[in-house]
Amino acid sequence: RCSCRRLGGGLVQAGGSLRLACVASGRTFSSYVMGWFRQAPGKEREFAGAISRGGVMTDYADSVKGRFTISRDNGKNTVYLQMNSLKPEDTAVYYCAATYGTTWRVDDMNYWGKGTLVTVSS
Repeated sequence: RCSCRRLGGGLVQAGGSLRLACVASGRTFSSYVMGWFRQAPGKEREFAGAISRGGVMTDYADSVKGRFTISRDNGKNTVYLQMNSLKPEDTAVYYCAATYGTTWRVDDMNYWGKGTLVTVSS
């Protein structure tokens, strides 16, 4: 299971930064590919980034590439999303998710954390 604990505030001005954290329960955290997804008002949930089990490989949506960085600490059962140069269009509810598979689309994820709202003002 994932529980999403947010570090930092949920409201930021455009150009600012936020860091999200997601703490998972259980002893098999390192067995999962972890992902971050987001859902803007009135839109479908979409992929933002993912990180491999050992943290060596990452994957990002084109819309966040170069601005967002995903990382993980398997010793703390935690995955992070550092968001820089935030834009108003980044406003969304952000979710962490886990999969024991090898693909990380929305429908591939096995466990979801509680969402956390990020609002970027212009």
